[in-house]
Amino acid sequence: MRISKSRAEAEGRSQVIPTAEGWKQEMGADGRPELQFSTKRRVSQPPTHLADLTLAERQAELKALGLPAFRAKQLSVHYFQHYTTDPEKMSDLPKERREELVNAMFPKLLTEVKRLETDDGKTIKFLWRLFDGSLVESVLMRYPNRITLCISSQCGCGMNCPFCATGQAGLTRNMSTAEILDQIVQANRVIAEGGLGGQKHPDERVGNIVFMGMGEPLANYKRVMNAVHRMVAEAPEGLGMSARGITVSTVGLVPAIRKLADENVPVTFALSLHAPDDELRDELIPVNSRWKVDEALDAAYDYYVKTGRRVSIEYALIKDMNDHEWRAEMLAKKLNARGRGWVHVNPIPLNPVPGSIWTRSEPDITSKFVRRLDELGVPTTLRDTRGKEIDGACGQLAADGDK
Repeated sequence: MRISKSRAEAEGRSQVIPTAEGWKQEMGADGRPELQFSTKRRVSQPPTHLADLTLAERQAELKALGLPAFRAKQLSVHYFQHYTTDPEKMSDLPKERREELVNAMFPKLLTEVKRLETDDGKTIKFLWRLFDGSLVESVLMRYPNRITLCISSQCGCGMNCPFCATGQAGLTRNMSTAEILDQIVQANRVIAEGGLGGQKHPDERVGNIVFMGMGEPLANYKRVMNAVHRMVAEAPEGLGMSARGITVSTVGLVPAIRKLADENVPVTFALSLHAPDDELRDELIPVNSRWKVDEALDAAYDYYVKTGRRVSIEYALIKDMNDHEWRAEMLAKKLNARGRGWVHVNPIPLNPVPGSIWTRSEPDITSKFVRRLDELGVPTTLRDTRGKEIDGACGQLAADGDK
């Protein structure tokens, strides 16, 4: 008998084992769910965009076009501060060359296909079509004291987690640095024009970024980190955002976590754990067959030691699967064994995926799980879920153009 089954029975509960529903989970030769850390075939990347380049590289590009280097700064201001690529709004550039410059430096990256809003207008899910027809989504959320954008970093995902809608399609390709950044610039334009809540906010912009949209960010490490460096770069080279307002999440790519700790950019790091025991996590998060729970937690703790930034543990609570009280106790034991004050747990009731029989934990079970972590000295906050009614919450992004 599985250990988890016997412990669940002792608690008077059932133990559900993860299985893919309504879709065929890709399996490798070893009989385990297949992991894709790169695309299976050679794919094209979009043409180079201003946001792919440093300010010095932009200046070199402008010089190659026969223009003075200072034009690069002007173009950067239009894009990163005015959120525009419209040549008609670039009156400080030579009129006869505006179209040429826009075509050279601002190739079309994201085309809005669909926009879904919650009834209160405070959450918007965008469906974007990329240059090659790939579809991705991002979610814009207004809170009382901040505006957060959940962004995608890959077209699809290769981590093959059976409870996540994004993973069902597999990995198409990595997104480019500029494609990642353009989600933010376009969201800032929507805010300025009054698209978030119906009132124009020309001085407001996205203040918090969470890499929790489509894809595994650390599997697209180079482009994601280029985008992060551009986010925190002072205007007009970048967006001038605070690194502390940027959250990079992962299901547990241990070597990349350790690499992130050496970047000297104090972003918030989040580990999507979802189970404290290898027995369940092997089934729930297939990458656990490569790097086990303790390896992922050790790397997360080392991130805290090197950066001084408290780590977040994301934990989707799934009814009768990972919400048993003994798992809260095991999680607390493993976190406390590495020290106190280094980590914060964010349980979140599972967001439903169409066609799945899996569901969120019952409210009383959720309360017990959170309370047990608190009692054992682990700072825990039940996370607010936004956008469920528009399939815009965590684990629901599938970039389905027919929805």
